[in-house]
Amino acid sequence: MPKEKFEDALKKLEKIVTRLEEGEISLEESLKLFEEGIKLSHFCNQKLDEAEKKVEILMKGKEGVLRPHPFDPSSNSGRGPSDDRGHALSANSGQETSEEDEE
Repeated sequence: MPKEKFEDALKKLEKIVTRLEEGEISLEESLKLFEEGIKLSHFCNQKLDEAEKKVEILMKGKEGVLRPHPFDPSSNSGRGPSDDRGHALSANSGQETSEEDEE
């Protein structure tokens, strides 16, 4: 699967699953689709693993230690970068700003 995108592979996999669930195809065709689905599944898992590793690198603090950050779409959305503690950084100096400074 050279240069295939994750989203394209996922769409193909969804179509295969749908066809297999319908059950209106021969055993031979089912096996062929199943084999292709397994390959697509492995490809998608590989891409997800790569993305997870990139996110981990981006989430490491200054010391290189990965710190878990709970996902909260409302926190810091559209407000720019934050430090390891979730505090907003100023665009000019990279220094911490407080809530009052932002208003």
